Amino acid sequence: MNMFRPALMASALALPFTPALAQDVMTPEDVARVESTGVVAVSGDGTNIAYTRVHRPDVTQGEANGTAGQQLMLANGPMMATAYLPEDMRISGVDFTPDGSMITFLWTDNGGDRAVYGVPVGGGAYRMLATVEDAPVFSYDFSPDGSQIYMLVGAAPDEQRAEERSAGFDAQIYEEELSFNRMFVANVGMEVDENPREITVPGYVDSFEISPDGSWAMITSAPTPLIDDSYTSKRPHILNLATGAITTVETPGKVGDIEISPDSTQLSMIAGVADNDPADTTLHLVDASTGEYRALNAGAAEAAVDAEWMADGRLATIIHTGVQSSLRFYSDDGDMMEEVDTDGLILTSIEQGGNLLAVEANAPEHPNELFMFDGNGFQRWTNHNPWLANIAFGEQRAYTFTARDGQEIEGVLVLPVGGVPEGGAPLILDVHGGPEAHDSNGWTTNYSGPGHVAAGQGYAVFQPNYRGSTGYGVDFALQHQGNYTDPEFVDLVDAKNALVAEGIADADRVGVTGGSYGGYATAWSSTYFSEEFAAGVMFVGISNQISKVGTGDIPFEMYNAHAQEWPWDDWQGWLEISPIYYADRADTPLLIMHGDADPRVHPAQSLELYRNITIRRPDTPLRLVFYPDEGHGNARAAAQYDYNVRMMEWFDTYLMTGDRDAEMPAPRPDLGLED
Repeated sequence: MNMFRPALMASALALPFTPALAQDVMTPEDVARVESTGVVAVSGDGTNIAYTRVHRPDVTQGEANGTAGQQLMLANGPMMATAYLPEDMRISGVDFTPDGSMITFLWTDNGGDRAVYGVPVGGGAYRMLATVEDAPVFSYDFSPDGSQIYMLVGAAPDEQRAEERSAGFDAQIYEEELSFNRMFVANVGMEVDENPREITVPGYVDSFEISPDGSWAMITSAPTPLIDDSYTSKRPHILNLATGAITTVETPGKVGDIEISPDSTQLSMIAGVADNDPADTTLHLVDASTGEYRALNAGAAEAAVDAEWMADGRLATIIHTGVQSSLRFYSDDGDMMEEVDTDGLILTSIEQGGNLLAVEANAPEHPNELFMFDGNGFQRWTNHNPWLANIAFGEQRAYTFTARDGQEIEGVLVLPVGGVPEGGAPLILDVHGGPEAHDSNGWTTNYSGPGHVAAGQGYAVFQPNYRGSTGYGVDFALQHQGNYTDPEFVDLVDAKNALVAEGIADADRVGVTGGSYGGYATAWSSTYFSEEFAAGVMFVGISNQISKVGTGDIPFEMYNAHAQEWPWDDWQGWLEISPIYYADRADTPLLIMHGDADPRVHPAQSLELYRNITIRRPDTPLRLVFYPDEGHGNARAAAQYDYNVRMMEWFDTYLMTGDRDAEMPAPRPDLGLED
C-alpha cells in the first residue's frame, strides 16, 4: 500500500494577507473556485481540531471535471492550518480516536471498498483500521476505550444478481430491489480485524452513535431505504449493545440532529412536532431509559439547527431566528442559560472537545470558515479565500416588508455594487426551495444563486423567506400547507411591489429564479404572474402537480408537509395550481434547466412546461437545458459553472435590458475555457 507521510508544512492559510483596495467584482469564474470548510472534528481533550477543506476542480483553468473533494486539514491556531493528506485523497467521516492520538477518516483506496483509516496526529503514515469485506463503510464510531470500531456498512453482495448482470440481464425492478445497511463491530489493533461481528439493527439504519458509557447506541432508521420513508417514517432507537433490546423514540415528526449527553442518560433531539410539521426545527430532550421526550423551544419563532453536549453537561445549540443566528446554552435539565450574539455570523455547525467549541460559520463576505468560541466571542481560524478581500461587494442586509394580508415577510437583500441608480435597479428574486428552508444573512452566492455575481453587474438580489419557510416558527411554516401558490407566491409579487415602492427596484425589470420548490415558484411567476416578471430562470422545478405525484419519489412527504390532499380529491384544483395550466399567459422569457437523472422532481416536469409554452406561446423566448447524469441539483464542476454562466447571460439579455423580445443568447455560451 502506498502510504503518505504528512509534510506538516503550513498551508496558505497560515500566510499573512494584506488586502488591497476592493476593485474587482465577482464573476462566474470566481464562484467556481470558492472553497469552504466541510466536516469538523475536535479531539476529546480539545487539543486538536481536524476539518476538511472543500474544493472543486477549476474547469475554467483546464482541470479535469468532477465533483467536490475534501482534503484533510489540522488546525493548530488562528490561520495555522496544515494539510494532512494529499489534495486528491477524497475522504469523509473525519473524527479522532478516543485517546486523541489519531485522526480517523473514511477513504476508498484504489477501487476497493470504503474503509476506516487513521493517521497519527504527530505525523506518520496513514493505515487502515477497520473494514468489512465487499461492503463500503458509510459511518463509524469508536467504543469509549477505543478498542472497538462500530461500522454502518452497505448490503451484502448479491452474487446471483451480479452473475445475471454479467450475462446481460440487468432489468431493474422499481422500488422492490431494496438494499439495507448493516452494522458491524471490529476489534482495533495493529492488524485489521478480518472477522468483524454483525449486529442486528431495525429497518434501514442511516446513522448511529455509541453512548459515552459504551452500553448502548443511538440509531435512526426507517422501514425502507426509500427517500419518502426517510422523511415520513424515520425514528430514533436506543439499542442495548449487550442484549440487543431496542427502545424506540416515538416522535411523530421528521428527525434531525441527535446527540448523547456526557453521562449517557439523555439525548438532545432536533425534530418535528407533528407528522405534518414541515421541518425538524424543535429542540427536545429524550430520556435514554424510557424514550420519553419533551420540547424545549416549542412554538418559538425560530429553528434549532445543530446541537452539541459540552463536556461539563451544558447543551450548546445553534438557533436561527429569521435571517440571523445565535448560540444558545441549556442546562442538562433543559433550562436556558445563555444566548450569545454572533455579531452577524451565520452559524451552521458546532463540535466540541474538552469544552472547546469549534464552529462553522459564514457571513455576507465569506462562505463557511472555522471559528472557535472561547466563552465570550468567536475567533476566526481559517481563511480559504483570501482573494475575496479584493472583491467589491454590494451592501447586504435583512429586509422586511408587509404582504397584502398584513403578514410581515423577511428576506436578505443585496444591493448593486456602487448603489442603486435613479429609477431603481433590475431586481432578481432568488427563491429558496423546500419551501421548508430559509435564507440567512450570510454567504449568498453559489452556482445557482446569483448573489454577488449579479450585484457586481448592477442587479439587486432579494431572497424572500416567503410563507412556508423555516426560521419563523412552525405556525409560519404551516401557512403554506394546503395552499399551493397562494399566499406563498403572492408574497413574491408583494416583495417586488415593496422594493419598487422604496425605489430599490425598477418595476419593469424584475426577474425570478430558484431551484426545486423555488423552480416551481419561478414557473408560476413566469406563467400565472407573467405580467409581473420580465425574466425567469427555472431549475429542477415543478410544472404539473398532478404528474409530480406520479413521477417523483416523495409523494407521502408532499401529502404530509405540503398538499394535505391527493390529486384525485380535486383534479381540477390540482390543475389550477400547475404552471402548465397557465402556459397561454407565458410572456416571460424563461430559461429552464434540469438534471436528466433527477429522482425528486422528474425532468419530465421541465419538458412538460417547455412543450406547453412552445405550443401555446411560440413567440416567447424559451430554452430547455438538460444536464446529463445530474440529479436534483448539479454536482459536477463543469455543470455548475455552465449553469452560472447561462443564468447570468439570460438575465443580462432580458432583465438588464427590460426587452422581452430580445434575441435569445446562443445555445452554447462562451465559457472562457483555456486551451
